[in-house]
Amino acid sequence: MRRQMMKASQMDREAFGAVVRRYGKAIFNVAYRIVSDDEDAMDITQTTFIKAYERLERYDPAHNIFNWLYKIAVHEAINAAKRNSRTVPLDDELRSSPETADEACIQNETSERLQEALMRIPLDYRTAVILRHFQDLSYAEIAAILDIPEKTVKSRIFSGRRMLRDSLLKMGYAP
Repeated sequence: MRRQMMKASQMDREAFGAVVRRYGKAIFNVAYRIVSDDEDAMDITQTTFIKAYERLERYDPAHNIFNWLYKIAVHEAINAAKRNSRTVPLDDELRSSPETADEACIQNETSERLQEALMRIPLDYRTAVILRHFQDLSYAEIAAILDIPEKTVKSRIFSGRRMLRDSLLKMGYAP
C-alpha cells in the first residue's frame, strides 16, 4: 500500500483510487460513529479523500496512510458533530440480530440508553471513548489522530468513562 500511496502522491489517480477502495469503508465507519447519520458520514468520507488528494504533497510515506486518513476523517466528523449536534451510534455488536423478540426489546432499550448517556458526555471525551472502545484504537493512535499528548488521551478516556457511568446511574442504570 505504501507503494500505491507513493504513486498516488505523484498524482496517479488510479493509485489514489486503490487507496479510496481499500480505506473507504473504514473512514465511513468512523465518521458514522461520530455523527450517526448516513448522509453526513458519506459527505465526511468524500471530504476526507478530497482533502487527502489535495494534500498529497504533505503526506510522508514513512507514516501509516490509514492513520493520516483517519486523522482527517475524525477532524471532519468532529466538526460536523459540533455543527449538527447529532447522536452517536453504538457498537455493531449491540446492533446484531437478537435471538428473540424479548432480546430485541432489551437490546434496543440498552442501545438507546447507552446512546443517550454518550450524548451527555462532552464531545472531546466522547470522541476519545468512541475511538478507544468502539474503534479499538490504541492510546498512541488516538493521540496521533487528535493531535494531543497520549497522557491527555488517557485522561479523557478515564474521565469519559466516569462521565458515562455517572450519566447511566442518573438514568437509573446500576453498574
